[in-house]
Amino acid sequence: MLFRSADRRFRSEYDYALFEYYRSAKVMAFLERAGVQVAGRVLDAGCGGGGMPLSLAEHAREVVGIDPFNRFGQAGVRLAAERGMRNLQFLLADGMALPFASGAFDVVLSHAVIEHVADAAQYLAECRRVLAADGRFYLSTAPYLSFAGAHLPKLKVPVPLHLIAGRTVAFGTFRWLARHAPWTLREPAHENSFIRDARNGIAKFDDLLEKVRVKRLRGQIAAAGLRVVREELHVTSTIRKLPAPLARWVRNSPSVQDVFISNMEYVLAPDLASERTQASPRGRSGDHGAPARTRVGGSAGA
Repeated sequence: MLFRSADRRFRSEYDYALFEYYRSAKVMAFLERAGVQVAGRVLDAGCGGGGMPLSLAEHAREVVGIDPFNRFGQAGVRLAAERGMRNLQFLLADGMALPFASGAFDVVLSHAVIEHVADAAQYLAECRRVLAADGRFYLSTAPYLSFAGAHLPKLKVPVPLHLIAGRTVAFGTFRWLARHAPWTLREPAHENSFIRDARNGIAKFDDLLEKVRVKRLRGQIAAAGLRVVREELHVTSTIRKLPAPLARWVRNSPSVQDVFISNMEYVLAPDLASERTQASPRGRSGDHGAPARTRVGGSAGA
């Protein structure tokens, strides 16, 4: 079903939500490996068409999917009604100003969202705020310098145009190629919304608002009052074919990892120890001591 839905995913929001529903099995598998139980009250903080919340609602007591754009109206809402799901609701909301009480959710998920957020620090802080003290936060994204994180079409000849010419030039070039030389691109229009919209003359603005990098994201996570419970950095298939020591070096080296990591997955938790330190008199800046420092939790696979 995943492969069939993948072929159809750009036909409509409904089809894409269905694709997201089947694809969410990978996220559920990651959470299971990390020992995270999808239960209680769950928030999808950027649900798009609403496919992921459908999968979450099969396990949790209550699921809320939010997005600033009503992509879910003819997709997730319809699919939930077809399946008779009564524990799932969708809301129009901004992830940087979540309309929920602090500590309202046992699990928060953010799948391929943070790169499209105008203020990533504020977004992470809001996700932390609505997360219960013993809750868990799933976060996935990709470095913007990688092919996956660039969110651009791919050339048949695998040239990293966004690295050579810069993102602005690459974005405009791909728009031109999609309209005038589609034979240079690997994906057909029906498999890539960027190409489809360009060929149809639909105006498209670059919505990659946060330039994700591994080191930068780790710092943002810590600054938001979160600690890393689990981190998995997935490199490209080309790097996986290298000898294991060299592949590990590429994955962990700050000089090249942002180019060759295709996906980053995290399980995060509130850094309660850091918050207590910041709240104590000795942790406050001023005459009583140095400013509190936010601790970064240990990470598996880093």
